[in-house]
Amino acid sequence: MSTGAPAAQTPKTFQPRIFSGIQPSGGLTLGNYLGALKRFVEKQDEGIETIYCLVDLHAITVWQDPEKLRQQTREAAAGFIAAGIDPARSILFNQSQVPGHAELAWIFNCVARIGWMYRMTQFKDKTAGKNAENSSLGLLAYPSLMAADILLYQATHVPVGEDQKQHLELTRDIAMKFNHDYKVDFFPITEPVIEGAATRVMSLRDGTKKMSKSDPSDQSRINLTDDADMIAAKIRKAKTDPAPLPETLDGLKDRPEAKNLVNIYAALSGQSAAQVVTEYAGAPFGTFKPRLAELAVAKLSPITNEMNRLMKDPAEIDRILGQGAGRADAIAAPILEQVFDIVGMVRSRRPPG
Repeated sequence: MSTGAPAAQTPKTFQPRIFSGIQPSGGLTLGNYLGALKRFVEKQDEGIETIYCLVDLHAITVWQDPEKLRQQTREAAAGFIAAGIDPARSILFNQSQVPGHAELAWIFNCVARIGWMYRMTQFKDKTAGKNAENSSLGLLAYPSLMAADILLYQATHVPVGEDQKQHLELTRDIAMKFNHDYKVDFFPITEPVIEGAATRVMSLRDGTKKMSKSDPSDQSRINLTDDADMIAAKIRKAKTDPAPLPETLDGLKDRPEAKNLVNIYAALSGQSAAQVVTEYAGAPFGTFKPRLAELAVAKLSPITNEMNRLMKDPAEIDRILGQGAGRADAIAAPILEQVFDIVGMVRSRRPPG
């Protein structure tokens, strides 16, 4: 998306910092793991500060049961940790504990244009066939909050799936317009990080649709809470076509279910899709699926077991999230104070208590 916002002048160097978030509005899936968590863990070893957020403010753009939202937030935190996010090496917290997200989002609401929001494809998708005027204002404006999530930390890089690229482009546009409007070079023009064989994992029942926790069919996805037997059964029942695996990647064209399973195998094994196709060229799915099931169980069962252990101590999860929120706020608060100063807010320090 291009909004025509003028570019900032004389870019300065920002401290490299990665930010990304996941909504705790449902259970984590294989798609979340391969498209996000696995890469989040890998980023911890790259020497760049990593900030990972459970975006519970985004979750309530559609109605959530309060107790269920609390449970899902803790479960998502357990999933992050079980997948390998180390709270000592990365900052892990839930969004609502750092008020700067909402405060900066309001300022960005006044920078962004309404037309930009209406052009967001996800808003169109979520209101398709419905009366859009009955949707919450938050659902329309949440890309502005997403921009605030990122720029509150002056994040330079964001790991995103292909379906989130438009929102990151909006973040860049908001940053450029803020910098231009106030004649500053304050916010970085954040870069997307899109990589890996399965950055967009598709449904096990329909290879043309993204694997989603909101799909009414539980058979369409692998949940990180599924046990080994359930994982294997879902892969065995995954939709395929009758043809064997091809000899080259070109042979997967117009075979979305076959391509999806190959990409999942590649991402779980650390191979390229081309390597997987070469290894299994000519093999029927009756041979390939059991191998994929074994691999998935081997990779995912330890995560499920650790999640179950962590969920037995919700107070410890809350402690980790609270500690992460304190570290996040320590970065965000001075940045937000500078934003208030730039836009002309009168600020005075109130005495404690």
